[in-house]
Amino acid sequence: MGLLAIGLFGIRSLVQGKINPMSMILTMVPIALLVILGLIMDSWAEAAVMAFLISLGLTAGALLLSGVRGLFG
Repeated sequence: MGLLAIGLFGIRSLVQGKINPMSMILTMVPIALLVILGLIMDSWAEAAVMAFLISLGLTAGALLLSGVRGLFG
């Protein structure tokens, strides 16, 4: 019930222009990873750990690229 409310209010905020669409997309990446990995893998617990590690790696890569871009830009 809570997730449904969060989704509805998020869509409402997006329609009203209160949030940036890119921030909503980036927030949905770990959730989408969890769902996809959960359907593919044997255990949802393993899928959650794998989704966390992939999200952590993507975040570290984004921070590294942002730092390198700031260094040369």
